[in-house]
Amino acid sequence: MLHDLRALAEALGFLVAIAVVARACADAGLFDALGARTRRLARGSASALLALSVVLAALVTAVLSLDATAVLLTPVLLAAAGRRRWPAYATVRLANSASLLLPVSNLTNLLMFSATGLGFAAFAGAMAPVWLVAVAGEYLVLRWWFRDEIGHPPPAHGDPPDVPRYPLAVLVVLLLGLGAGTTPWVVATVAAVLVGVPALVRRVTTWRDLLHAANLPMALLVLAWGMLVTWFSRTPAGSFVGDLLPRGDSWAALVGAALLAMLLAGVVNNLPATLVLLPAAALAGPATVLAVLVGVGVGANLTIVGSLANLLWWRSAAREVATLGTFHRLAVATTPALVVACTTVLWAWTSLVW
Repeated sequence: MLHDLRALAEALGFLVAIAVVARACADAGLFDALGARTRRLARGSASALLALSVVLAALVTAVLSLDATAVLLTPVLLAAAGRRRWPAYATVRLANSASLLLPVSNLTNLLMFSATGLGFAAFAGAMAPVWLVAVAGEYLVLRWWFRDEIGHPPPAHGDPPDVPRYPLAVLVVLLLGLGAGTTPWVVATVAAVLVGVPALVRRVTTWRDLLHAANLPMALLVLAWGMLVTWFSRTPAGSFVGDLLPRGDSWAALVGAALLAMLLAGVVNNLPATLVLLPAAALAGPATVLAVLVGVGVGANLTIVGSLANLLWWRSAAREVATLGTFHRLAVATTPALVVACTTVLWAWTSLVW
C-alpha cells in the first residue's frame, strides 16, 4: 500500500509541476500564438481548422498533459473558431483520448507505467498506433457530429503573434529529460522553475495565477481519495471487482478489460478505477495493463465524471457553448466504439511486435 501511495504522490507532484509549466507557457502567449497559427494555416476553411485543432490538442495533451488541453487550450480554440461548439468538445475529448501516447500525459499513465515493465520509449512505441487511431477517430467523430457547424468558414483575424521561443525551448528540454528516463516529477519541477521564474520577472504571470494552476487543494483531495481507494482495493469487495477483469492476451480478453475499465471510470472516475483494477491487470501482463489504460483514457469520455480533466473542462470557458446533454449524447453514441477500435489496434500491434 505504501508503494502505491508513493507512486500516486510522485504522479501528483508531476501533475502539479506540469500545470505550473502549462500556465506559465499560456501566460507567456505560447498557446495563443499556436492557436493563431493554427487558424492562419486553415486559410478560412472550417474543415482544415478542425483538423489542425485536433492535431494541436493531441500534441498539447501528449506533451503537457490532458489538463493543459482541457483548461488552457479550450478558450484559445473557441476564439479561433468564433465561439462555435465543436472546439469545446474537441478539447475535452482529445484531453482524454490523446493522453495515451506517453507515460507522463496522464495521471493514470503514470500509475500504470511501472506495472507494464516497459521503458519510456517502449511504452510510447506500444501506444503510438493506438494513439493515432484514437486521435483520428475523434476527428471523424467531431466532423460527423458537428457537420452543420463545420460547413461555415471561421471568422477572419489579423496576423498571428510571434511564438515565444524560450517557453518552447523549455518544453523541448522537458521532453528530452523525460525521454532520457529522468524521474518525471523532478524534471517537471525543474521545468516549472525555468519557465515560471522568468515569467514572474517579466510580469507576464503572477504567483496567484501559478498557485491557482497548481491547484494544491485538488491534489490533496486526489491523494486522500487515492488512499481510500487503495484501501478499498485490498478489501474483499475490491478483490471482487479486480476478479472481474478478463485474463489473457486474446482480442476478447483485452476488449473486455478495456470496456470494464471504461464502465468503472464512468461511474467512479478513472483514477479510482485505475487503482482498483491495476493489481489484477499487473498480474495479467503488460497487454492487459495497456488495455485498461485505453479503457480509463478513451473511456473517460463516457461521462462528465469520467476524469478530472472533464470536471476541470466544465469549469472552464467550455460552459459558454457546451451542455451536459450534448456531452453525454455524443459520449454514449461514440465512446464505446472508439474504445473497442483502439483496443483492437493494441491487440493487433502487441501481437505483432511482442
